[in-house]
Amino acid sequence: MLSKTIEVPRTKQLDRLIGKIGDKKEGPTVFFFGGIHGNEMAGVKALDLVFEQLGTETVSIQGNMLGIRGNLPAQIQGKRFIDQDLNRMWTKKNIAEILSKQTSTQNAEEKELFEIYQLVSNCVETHSPPFYFIDLHTTSSKTLPFITINDAMINRSFSSLFPVPIVLGIEEYLEGPLLSHMNQEGYVSLGFESGQHVEESAIDNAVAFIWLVLTYTGVVVPIDHSFKKVYFEQLKNAAQGISDFYEVLHRHALEESDNFQMLPGFESFKEIEKGTLLARHNKKKISTEKDSMLFMPLYQKQGEEGFFLIKQIPIWALKLSKFLRRMRFDNFLTLLPGIRWKDSKKESLEVNVKIARFYAKAIFHLLGYRNHAIDKNHIIMQNRERKAKNSMYTNEWWF
Repeated sequence: MLSKTIEVPRTKQLDRLIGKIGDKKEGPTVFFFGGIHGNEMAGVKALDLVFEQLGTETVSIQGNMLGIRGNLPAQIQGKRFIDQDLNRMWTKKNIAEILSKQTSTQNAEEKELFEIYQLVSNCVETHSPPFYFIDLHTTSSKTLPFITINDAMINRSFSSLFPVPIVLGIEEYLEGPLLSHMNQEGYVSLGFESGQHVEESAIDNAVAFIWLVLTYTGVVVPIDHSFKKVYFEQLKNAAQGISDFYEVLHRHALEESDNFQMLPGFESFKEIEKGTLLARHNKKKISTEKDSMLFMPLYQKQGEEGFFLIKQIPIWALKLSKFLRRMRFDNFLTLLPGIRWKDSKKESLEVNVKIARFYAKAIFHLLGYRNHAIDKNHIIMQNRERKAKNSMYTNEWWF
């Protein structure tokens, strides 16, 4: 029978909680975020629909689900953000500074981060694991639905359940995404891009994804399992049967004052030939330097990335990566010149690129490291694998 603890707000105000099911102190608990970017409302609408469906479907509630509305003032104005991008603020340093500020001195997005952080922290403190964090987004360009993850094996394993493309390594090019913060805390964290902002199919894809997450995590146990197959096939068809892993190779960065215009007609996951004219950036023509695959071209005013370039990861590389991580092969890296542990926790490496001339980004990627340059001679390689709370998910069927 359906749990009687379902709460679905139906006020005209933008409540932080879109809805909630379960009243259990034990896990699993899934946090869904919708509208972290205020002009991306498909996730919010999808969560609202799922809570309505939960009121009519015959299911057994075995865990907890929270649907959390992201940037409230930006959603009201239909903007990506008001003062700064809420999905670029979740660094430990920034969070600490915001939590120490007086509310009256916080800007719009700092207030949003403060409220979301407190809500999630309180729930994690009062509930038992496992915890899952799912951030629902859409893109300004046409796209297949896809998943983005920070490269930890718990994320790879869980995201592999879904019949959509999976993109690794975007955290290497972005500072402060919400999911990177959750990954640093060690939890399973996925971003799901359900389609283009304006397409109704983006809502449908998000609904399908939410239901699959609920059943895969065991939060919801359906009496009739046929709907799970229906949602799986829906996503498979929307993704055109593509469920490969991809890696980000390049980010075309933008400043707030830049004049950037993407040429019309480009879509994510489309192959482009060397020399293809992509955009005009401050009146300069931007073309591809080699054959590539385009990812998230920008067709809106606000944004810090004009586009990304990605490549498919071969299956042998994924298998080798998994083997090397299980062997803790990265323990041997510090025996090489120019590489040392950054601190006693052994969660990140400091690489002196002048000494470690053999440095190859691909090797570190195999071991779960992503780089962050601190000066022209040194790079900090951060390891998601060593921060992952693998023991939290050991008994989960998918891991």
